[in-house]
Amino acid sequence: MGHRVSESGASWKMTASSQKRKRVLSGMRPTGKLHLGNYVGALQNWVGMQDQYECYFCVVDWHALTTDYADTSKVKENSLEVVFDWLAAGLDPEKSVIFMQSHVPAHAELHLLLSMITPLGWLERVPTYKEQRENIKDKDLGTYGFLGYPVLQAADILIYKADVVPVGEDQVAHIELTREIARRFNGFYAGIKHVANPFGTGLPMIVPPSRPEVFPEPQSLLTPAAKLPGTDGRKMSKSYGNTIMMADPEPVVRQKLKTMVTDPARVRRSDPGNPDVCPVGDLHKIFSSKETMVKVNEGCRSAGIGCIECKGWAADSLLRLLSPMQERRRKFEENPKLAWDILEAGSERARKVSGETMMDVRASMGMSLEYEAPGK
Repeated sequence: MGHRVSESGASWKMTASSQKRKRVLSGMRPTGKLHLGNYVGALQNWVGMQDQYECYFCVVDWHALTTDYADTSKVKENSLEVVFDWLAAGLDPEKSVIFMQSHVPAHAELHLLLSMITPLGWLERVPTYKEQRENIKDKDLGTYGFLGYPVLQAADILIYKADVVPVGEDQVAHIELTREIARRFNGFYAGIKHVANPFGTGLPMIVPPSRPEVFPEPQSLLTPAAKLPGTDGRKMSKSYGNTIMMADPEPVVRQKLKTMVTDPARVRRSDPGNPDVCPVGDLHKIFSSKETMVKVNEGCRSAGIGCIECKGWAADSLLRLLSPMQERRRKFEENPKLAWDILEAGSERARKVSGETMMDVRASMGMSLEYEAPGK
């Protein structure tokens, strides 16, 4: 069956084959324009998943408030910038549900209910909680929202009964926490019950569940993440100011690469180098063709080429990837309502699916919105 909405032509087509696919949920915070690290670390994999999975991709704008609650003036603008890059990279609203977290109120309702059953100790042991408290000194992170953001993340995943969640290794602990929360919810409200034995033996009786389990336990889907250095050789990150943005025009890309650090052994033009220890060499491994890689390896190791020439080849490779994306992005920059319509169409679809989940949740907890006669 098909479901068409919005003037932009965005639609959601659910087919029999897509209903059998495993469901994926993933999201990004609205941090503004994305850089190549975001593309290589997540977005490239998302694009490739669309024909294999039933995909839900969410701009998690409420998550942005867990650290940036003091100034929300850029959240909406940054959300659109993220979606521009998603669509430019190849996320397709005909294949995937692309939506805004805050436009689907069921996320908040499930977050509230899950927070009631999540032990405090589970949250305090999340590795990134202590890590960020120690590393982010310019913001007050001693808030309920920051401590509880893994529960909100669990709600994001469970509200769609996602089968798998694509993550890097640093996020596996969060998915395991989501599994534990799902298991605890199912145990309380839909799982096997232990009741007093009426025959007086002192041993509890096991009562089969009256309802099926509400939540499947999602699996981590470890996605390949190539090593992508920034212009200073460290991991590419906005906080380091070393990024190459997906939307950077050609002159900016070439200028940034000219300043990129290289193999420290190549002090002089005549010194041989090693692409395996050079940040520019890492870029070539990810983005350049086999033919270019041969030239880089032979030329660098023999000092037959200089770093400026090598950086120029790297820029050429990046621009072959980025130019068509930027052309697609331009359409949405010139008419942002096209992207907003896609978000609204996706959010409508997400509200329907999440609403069905919440009916199951309320029923399992005995909190259905419908009147039930006493004793039912």
